[in-house]
Amino acid sequence: MPGLLPRFLYTVLIFKEVNVAKICLCLTAKTIERNLEILKKYRKFADLAELRVDCLDPDERLLIRRFPEIAGLPVILTIRRDIDGGLFTSGEGARVKLLARGLAYANADRRFNFAYVDIEEDFDVPSLEEAARTFGTRIIRSCHDLNGVTNDISAKIKSMQRTGDEIVKVAVTAKSVSDVLRVYRFSKSCPVHDKILICMGHYGIYSRILAEKFGSLFCYSSALSENETPGAAGHIDVQELAELYRFRKISKNTKIYGVAGNPLKASISPWFFNTAFGIENTDAVYVPFPADSIEELFKLANEMNVRGLSVTVPFKETVLNEIADCSEEVQSIGACNTISRTPDGWFGENTDCTGFSDSLLNFLGKKKLKRQKITIIGAGGAARAVAAEVYRLGGKALILNRTVTKARNIASQYRFQWGGLDSRGIEMAAKYSDVIIQTSSVGMEGYETSDPLEMYAFTGEEAVMDLIYTPAQTPFLKRAAAAGCRTLNGFDMVIRQACLQYASFMGKEVPRQLLTRINKTGANAWNKIRTG
Repeated sequence: MPGLLPRFLYTVLIFKEVNVAKICLCLTAKTIERNLEILKKYRKFADLAELRVDCLDPDERLLIRRFPEIAGLPVILTIRRDIDGGLFTSGEGARVKLLARGLAYANADRRFNFAYVDIEEDFDVPSLEEAARTFGTRIIRSCHDLNGVTNDISAKIKSMQRTGDEIVKVAVTAKSVSDVLRVYRFSKSCPVHDKILICMGHYGIYSRILAEKFGSLFCYSSALSENETPGAAGHIDVQELAELYRFRKISKNTKIYGVAGNPLKASISPWFFNTAFGIENTDAVYVPFPADSIEELFKLANEMNVRGLSVTVPFKETVLNEIADCSEEVQSIGACNTISRTPDGWFGENTDCTGFSDSLLNFLGKKKLKRQKITIIGAGGAARAVAAEVYRLGGKALILNRTVTKARNIASQYRFQWGGLDSRGIEMAAKYSDVIIQTSSVGMEGYETSDPLEMYAFTGEEAVMDLIYTPAQTPFLKRAAAAGCRTLNGFDMVIRQACLQYASFMGKEVPRQLLTRINKTGANAWNKIRTG
């Protein structure tokens, strides 16, 4: 078993008087030794740890008593039942014995004891609970709803808290933005000071990053780069939480920005903006807002006083119904990817246009697109921006889309040709093949991974651009490169448009230090960063 961590690393056991939320690293390895290895590796990113005893091998569960002493920081003792999303199946009697083993032989020096013990709302062993309180181990009284959001959170918390010194933890499964909004609204009115509110799952990611805004004492995280199972659905990597999101600096006054779309796993925006905020020491954070409804997201954004949002698929067009005003460009093309809060309401802009055209012209080594015949694949918000810029720069275009009427609607604005992704459309594309631009989500991480133009035979003479940057090479782009075509992914474009978004949000240019870092890393920078 590894030796003691330096004693000076031990933090204060009880965080009751501290307002800033703390990072809790969940340890789910099968052995004590492996958990200590992970803790040592990620120690600087965590304020406390949770030992998930239910994840330990049976023999290892007998060794838990000395874990807090060896860990050198506050530790939560948790034995999660399978009905609550854990792995413990041996029955309540066996679990009580294990909890008693972990709390037994309490030391007068509280640093050698578990700082917290997590027990469920239906747990009723007064002698064990009293022993915990006697030796300074705070009780976290928890409830896990794996099926949705508890109907009456207020009533649930009132029924759970048995004494004033208990921390109440309610973890629900958010299945929509409206679910998260319900939890946030409750957090603002909840009279209980010491609480932990968690929205598990994909939609709840920002409730974790913004734990301070939700009034939660702790944010649970995992070391996702290790091979162990994450502590719960929706956990954020502990290093990412501490370094990228600068979690420990988030306060009640921190300004919130973010990206709205679904899914958002492939988005570079949180890395770009939070890195810029860190360089500039700006009291702001940029978080992913996965959404199923743009209307509900606006309700949440208004109540949380979000200052600005990047907007991506599938909301670049429907967001127009929610904003008070917009730029002439947005009015013209019917798509918006940037919204900022103003005294008069939300104002919409489109930075895709300039970001795209600057990137494409640099790739082609041209200043205009005159005499260029171009095929545009897709008919969503990004395609609208691309078509507008191709027209502005003098190019002729063909727009192909699965739903032909959508292609026709965009093409008719500029007297472009249009068609479907069928044999007829492929024949037409052969005549518009100087440049082929793929604007759809097909091939993006999190979406279908096929080739949207698979029936087209590249000649090697085409210049090919795919607006996707995660992965760095989609099946479409790989096939074009194999045929000898010059290719470009969307990384350069997204950086250019993000620089414009930053200027819109912050009223100043992106720090040069960030751009230098991006240039040094190269065109596949995000994919290198994302994969570690």
